[in-house]
Amino acid sequence: MRKREIIINVQGELLADYFCIMNWTFSLNELDAVAKEFWQLQKDNKVFAFHGAMGAGKTTFILSLCNVIGVNENMSSPTFSIVNEYSYNCEGTPRPVFHIDLYRLKDAEEAIRAGIEDVLHSEHLCFIEWPERAPEIFPEATVHLTLKDIGENLRILSIENQ
Repeated sequence: MRKREIIINVQGELLADYFCIMNWTFSLNELDAVAKEFWQLQKDNKVFAFHGAMGAGKTTFILSLCNVIGVNENMSSPTFSIVNEYSYNCEGTPRPVFHIDLYRLKDAEEAIRAGIEDVLHSEHLCFIEWPERAPEIFPEATVHLTLKDIGENLRILSIENQ
């Protein structure tokens, strides 16, 4: 049986209503293997929205995904820059990948003014932390993932469809 989750913000607005379609439980030293397995399951998906509490491992997992796809640059959290752009090689062609952190933004309007909506609809890879800050700007085909820290260096990664 699939687990249904409904997320409502503090104003009582429905943010998400989804069914969990896949999840992994893993330790931090299994992170790279899980990132590789996750990436192998992705087809033409371009936008990945990462939900989870502060410290759940969103940035760490995204950096591991960047390693899996072959980003060879110094990578870091975009908390203060909001968007970090890296490059990876896709079938012999350099392509951009965007790591976006919406934590410091108030709402969708601020995200739009910062150019985030344009990046999300650019057809380039986008990994986004704190998507609940501006849920209405995401493409319909966005893959939503949730990371949870369950203690003892264990995490649960869930992929949802909405």
